[in-house]
Amino acid sequence: MAHEEKRKNTRVFFHTTASVRFAEDFFDQLEIRDLSLKGVYVEGVLGHRSGEHCDIALFLSGTSSEVKLSMTGEVIRTDGRGAGIRFSEIDIDTFFHLKNIVYYNAADPDKLERDMDEIVPDGSFVE
Repeated sequence: MAHEEKRKNTRVFFHTTASVRFAEDFFDQLEIRDLSLKGVYVEGVLGHRSGEHCDIALFLSGTSSEVKLSMTGEVIRTDGRGAGIRFSEIDIDTFFHLKNIVYYNAADPDKLERDMDEIVPDGSFVE
């Protein structure tokens, strides 16, 4: 029987490292498996349950610099390898970095534009 995909947002496979901080726990130098505008799956986040809140940092390394993207999130699913974390707070600069990462790695960039309508229905941000 084929697995039915429940995710609505465009997810891309993107290799980078992340750190995840919970109230009493910290994970560093972890690999991410996939990324969307709404969340990330981080391998190695173990021992936490759905509903727990955390701070996430993604590290993007280039040839001459490193960019750190910071956001807050909530664990929405776990398995034996890691955790899926939904972003709950994200600043506008980080959002635009994520948008570019997902857009340039997406199999269907047009679908990302449709996803954007769901995430930001009126095309604006409230800060």
